Order: sequence, then structure tokens, then C-alpha cells
Amino acid sequence: MTTAVHRRLRLPADYRSPAAARAAVREVLVESGQSDLLDEALLLTTELSTNGVVHAGTDLDVDIAADERGVTVTVTDYRGGPIETNLLTPDETAEHGRGLLLVDQFATSWGTTHDPTGKGVWFRLERGGPPARTRYGQPTRPRPESPEAAATGPADALVWLVHVPEDLRQRLTLPQLLSELLLRLCEVIGAAGGAVYVDASDGRGQRMVARQGTAGLPVVEAPDGIAAPETEPEPAGSAPAESVALPLPRPLSGRIELHTAPDAALTESWHSLAQLSAERMTIAIENDRLRDMDRARRSWLTYLAEASELLAQSLDVELTLALVPQLVVPRLGEWCALHVLDEYGELSLAASTHADEGALPLLRRLLSGHDEEEISDRLAEAAHGDGVVALPRPAEGVAVPLIARGGVLGTLSVGRPPDRLHAPDDVTIISDIARRAALAIENARIHAERADVSQAFQRALLPSALPTADGVTFAAEYEPASTGTDVGGDFYDVLELGADQWLMCIGDVCGKGAQAAALTGVVRDVIRVLVRDGRPLGRIVELLNQTLLDQHDGYRYCTLAMAVVTRAADGALEIELCLSGHDKPFLVRPGAGADGGGAPAPEQVGECGTAVGLLPEVTVTPVKFRLAPGDALVFFTDGVTERRRGSTLFGHQRLRRELRGLAGAPAATVAGKLTDAVLSFTADPPRDDIAVLVLRNEPAAP
Repeated sequence: MTTAVHRRLRLPADYRSPAAARAAVREVLVESGQSDLLDEALLLTTELSTNGVVHAGTDLDVDIAADERGVTVTVTDYRGGPIETNLLTPDETAEHGRGLLLVDQFATSWGTTHDPTGKGVWFRLERGGPPARTRYGQPTRPRPESPEAAATGPADALVWLVHVPEDLRQRLTLPQLLSELLLRLCEVIGAAGGAVYVDASDGRGQRMVARQGTAGLPVVEAPDGIAAPETEPEPAGSAPAESVALPLPRPLSGRIELHTAPDAALTESWHSLAQLSAERMTIAIENDRLRDMDRARRSWLTYLAEASELLAQSLDVELTLALVPQLVVPRLGEWCALHVLDEYGELSLAASTHADEGALPLLRRLLSGHDEEEISDRLAEAAHGDGVVALPRPAEGVAVPLIARGGVLGTLSVGRPPDRLHAPDDVTIISDIARRAALAIENARIHAERADVSQAFQRALLPSALPTADGVTFAAEYEPASTGTDVGGDFYDVLELGADQWLMCIGDVCGKGAQAAALTGVVRDVIRVLVRDGRPLGRIVELLNQTLLDQHDGYRYCTLAMAVVTRAADGALEIELCLSGHDKPFLVRPGAGADGGGAPAPEQVGECGTAVGLLPEVTVTPVKFRLAPGDALVFFTDGVTERRRGSTLFGHQRLRRELRGLAGAPAATVAGKLTDAVLSFTADPPRDDIAVLVLRNEPAAP
């Protein structure tokens, strides 16, 4: 049953006052039947009373009022001025404890009081009220009453020393939990204060992670020699101090430092109790470390997966080299650089970045190999080995080799973070990033080499230059659908047969890639041989068809348009056109049209025939016509008419309109502007090769 209890007491500005305040709160809660609020109430009372002793330096009034719904505790000091603003900051190890941060976190409600003589802080805890927030902002489950929390004997005191309820422990950060355990130890053994130090082997030495009371004086050796004695004598007038080691697993180490008041001594069993508390703290530290390691591992796995995805998306060597340092800095170090081996086996700086852009020029000078020979030697050592090499000052970092498919590509160098050395986990991640980066760089190099080979192959299938002659001009434009490793199947050719005779040819081989390119080469070479042998166009098509059928690949065929161009005595050009499955070319004439509205509409000429390489027998019908001065004949592949914008094709009608507007223009202008119009029809990259070949009979100069 819950009863109302009220108690008020005045405490001196003494290190024992927080313990007395806690004892009074414990008695009130046990007497009122609200032991389920004991842990939070004691924790918050400790904070407020400790702050009053440390900062105010005056007597404290502690007012405790319990009713049927909860308890209200008010701690008032008699020092004028505002509440310390730094009490609201989350400084876990500051001398003033954990400040009002815990009060705000655990109390149902809280506030401050001010009067002419002093100021105070109050908090209220209610049963069944809104649950206190956890460290992650989520409410905790209500805890059942725990009457055993009221320590009334030695066994209860021992349990209270090391046992923090699960829900309370989940809501405390590690420094807060260690501070609570340290405070309980100080109360049980009669210490004035203490501190907990931990060395995480990260190069920063032992750091204070929890503190209570008058901690911070020099450490002296404990009776059993657990802690090493200080080399300097204890300062005169300081309180005696004792130390107990934390049994942490390697490479961690730590200790509890305890201090007594000048007029008091520790209990006889203090060392055993301190060792018990040290073991409890060790469990908390190790659990927190394991949780941090698990979170870090998950974070590193995510980081490596994202880095791999970014590296895999780039097939450009320079872009990949520039990307790697950006992935490393600042996550793994203050700076990062990539050196690559050239054809002579020498390292050259390929990419670098620094968290401070102003320091980048100095970094490049250090890593260029001109001023710092020791750094250059270390980089060379990393490039010819398979391990991690430490870089000396002023660079100060690590270098690892870039190895892909058994070959060394160069080195990856990473400067240490600004506040610490690289940890073993950091070096492991750097080595992993180096392996992934090396593979990405090697893949980009292979892709670049294959692209160069493909583009060279593509250029070899097209004429390096078109013939030139007085009164006759040829022009061509070619836009491949791919600038990568694929080779297109479209081709064109112009061959000079005599002083006034030429062969024009344009075609489209089914498919893409190496097989299509090989077939393109066969078609082009066979046509050149046969036409120079004097074979007529119809016979050339028949022999070419038989040649392709002999390739034993029924899925490869070719559409073809060939024209023999002969200059006539009257200045006209006589054309013999043969189409084998290819689109008819457009004849474009200048001058006024039939409607008087400009150039006449371009017309398609020729008779369609059978594609070569598709059927045993082909049927073609050569057609002859003449090009007057100013006329142009425009050949094209299906990449022009089948250029798509959504569901709309560029088509023959749009092509006709474009050519009508280009009537009378030079051949190069017709080819260039027509290709631009086709490409600008949609923002999408071409899905098929685009080839345009133009013949124009130049009019005589006036």
C-alpha cells in the first residue's frame, strides 16, 4: 500500500552529503511503498546533490515528498546566481557529474526554483506515468516493484553494489553506468570519490571515462601491487589514493582510482569489494566494446559494398583513379594518394586528395618523389611487396600495394586520421579497398584497350578519305551506336575506278560485334576485287551472295546499295544503281518546284532487290539515270529512318523534308546537317549505327 511521506533535511557542503541524501530518499521510498522508483530516484538525487556540493559549496536543503502517485525531490543550495549552464551539456566525465542531462532523460517532469537566498532543482517520478526515454529516444517497459532494492543488510548492500536493473542499465550510456557503479562503490567502502580509466590501445593512452567526487589525485600502489606506483611523490596535503586494476582482455587495460578524505579511511574489505566492482565494470566495458565492434563491422561492410558498387560503375581509367581517394578520405584517413607503375616500372602520382584542400599542394610535393627520398623508398617497398608499409613523417600514414590478377599496378597510400594512428581494423579495410580498387583499375584498363581495338577495327572498315575530283564531290558521316567495345555493321566506301569513274557503296550487315565486323570486311573487300575485275553490278551481287552463304552462318546477311558513277561529256553524271535489300537513295534537285515554292521534293530512285547472304538466289535490277549539275544523290542506312523518339520514328517523310531544305547545298553540308537532324530528333543515344553518303554534281562556276 502506498502512503504519503514527507521529509526535509539540511546537509553540509561535504563529500558525504550525496550519500546522506540518497539514504534519505531510499528511506522515504521504502516507507511509502514505492521501491520501484528507487533506482531512478537515487541516480537523480546523486546528480543534484553532487552538483550542489561541487559547484555551490554551501549547505544543501533536500526536500523529499512522496504521495500515492510518485515522489518529488528538490535540492536547494544557498549560492546566488543562475543555474550552471554547463550542467545541461552531455559531458560524461566532467567533475560536476552528468548534469541535468540525466534529470531530463529520466524524470517524469523537472524544473528549477529561485528565491533571494538561493536556487534549486526539482524532479518528479510518477508510477504509471509517461515512461522515461531511453538513450535512443524509445520508451522503456514498466518495471515491476523491486522491494529487495532497499539495502538493509550486508547481503543487500553487496547486491546493490554490482546489480543495476536491466531496464535502467539499457537507458544508461557506458560512462553513466560506470559512474553509477563507481558511486555505489564509494558509498559502500567509504571513499570520498574516484575515477575509472581505460586504455583502448588506440594510441591515446588511458582516458578517464567516469568520475565521482575528489578523483584526480596521483595513484599509489595498492596493497597487493596491482597498480604500478607513481614515480613522483604524492603532493603534500592531498587525499590518499588507492588503485585497483580492471581485468580487461588484451589489448585493453584500465584501473579504478579511489580517494579517501583526510579524516577518514576505507573499510577493511575495500579491496575485495573494489575488485568485485572492477569485474562488474569490466563486463560493462566489454559488452559495450562488443556492441561497438558489431556496429562498426556492419558499418564497414556497408561501406565496402557501396565502394565496390561505385568502382564497378566506372570503366574509365582516369575516372576510377580519381574516384578511389574520394572514397577513402575522410573515412579512413586525412589524405589519400594513388601511385601507378609506368612501363618502366617507376611509380608516378596518379591521383590524390586531402581533407584540407589547402594542404594538397604540399602533399603532392611530398609524394612526387623529388624532395622526400625516404617516402619514395617506402612507396617503392610497398609496390614490390605484398604487405603494409608505414610512411614516415611528414606524410605519416600507410601504403599498400595495388594487386590485381597477380600483377602489381601501383600503391594506395592513406594518411592517418588527425587525432590518432591507424588501428588494425583501419589497416584491414585499407587493404581491402586497395584490392577492390586494383581490380576496378585493371578492369577499366582492359575495357579501354578493347575499346581502342574496336575503334581501330571500326576505322579500318571505313575509308580513311574519300576521292576528290573536279566537278564531283563526295561526303560521308558515320555515327556508331556504341563507342565501347562493340563494332557496328554499317559501312560505306567510294572507290576510284578511272579518271572519270567511281564506285559508291553503302551497306548494313546484320548484327554487331566481331562477327558482324568480320562479315563487313568480307563484303567490302569482295566488292573491291570484283568491281576492279570489271564485273557488272548484278554479277557482283550474285558472287557476293554465294561468298556469304559459304560462310556457313545463316543468321548473317547484308543489305547493299552500289552505284557506278561516270562523268559524261556534257557535264552530267551517269549513274548505274543496284539495290540489294537496301533503302532507295534520295535524288535531291535544286531550283523551283512544280508549285513554285522552292526546290522540288526529293524522290527515291532505284529498284529494290534481294539482300545478299540470305537466300540461294538473289534478284536485283540495276537502274540507270543522270545527275545534272547541282543535283545530289543521298544514300543512308536504316539507322536514319528508324531513329526513335518514344513511339515515333524519324521516317522517310521527315527525311524527305530535311533534304528538301538542303537542296543545292554542298555535299559536306548535306551530310553534316542531315546527321545532326537525325541525332537531335531525340536525346537518347543511337540504338543503331547511322551512316550517310552523299554524291553531288557540282555546277560549273559562273
